[in-house]
Amino acid sequence: MKKLLDYILSCVYLIYFGLVLCIFHVAQAVAFNLFGRPAHKKTVDWMNACIAYGWYLTGSTIHFNQQTSLPTDRPIIFIANHQSMFDISPIIWFMRRHTPTFVSKVELAHGIPGVSYNLRKSGAALIDRKDPKQAIVEIARLGKLIQQHNLSAVIFPEGTRTRSATGEMRPFVTGGVATLLKRAPNSLVVPIAIRGTGHFNPKGLFPLTSFSRMSWTVLSGIEPAGRTPDEVVQQSREAIGSELRKG
Repeated sequence: MKKLLDYILSCVYLIYFGLVLCIFHVAQAVAFNLFGRPAHKKTVDWMNACIAYGWYLTGSTIHFNQQTSLPTDRPIIFIANHQSMFDISPIIWFMRRHTPTFVSKVELAHGIPGVSYNLRKSGAALIDRKDPKQAIVEIARLGKLIQQHNLSAVIFPEGTRTRSATGEMRPFVTGGVATLLKRAPNSLVVPIAIRGTGHFNPKGLFPLTSFSRMSWTVLSGIEPAGRTPDEVVQQSREAIGSELRKG
């Protein structure tokens, strides 16, 4: 009975999801071309709010907890664990005052209504994982962008989604964070612990797992001054792991 419900509610949500992406794809193009980047950003914020709150159609819930206030007068590097494609929308919506901009694989820059357009126009670092030199150049460009405008970057140092049933994290790779810190030395590093999205989205988009409980916890910031990038990344991983173990 639960499996049947998963299929039914997944169909309902995916129809809604597709409509949101298509409608906001057009809205983004209009906003960007007629009114500029600020209007485009607000459109993207609301698109991701609609994506995230739409999960209630599956009986699932989301909870966002920010443990400390964060500055707006310096850049921020958000470091998060990675379980699902659905990790992203609540970060964009709930952290919208910090304009989170993502490190993403270049394949996502085309073919996905709404999402691909935003990646191309937002300044995201679109990396080719088969071309390390290109990836470094893109991440460095993003680091320079957040340093100049006091924005934020979001990076998933695992490099790919964690598919294990327990949500056990993969090792965190330091390179991307090191490049961001080199170009944005004034940054505050902030870990985000993501829980439950892998359970909600275990095998692609269909079927989703109804009545899932998902949460995002923004942890205390880490000052990188006096620490190596390896130390900063390891401290972030430990902080995220400690939060996830709370259950």
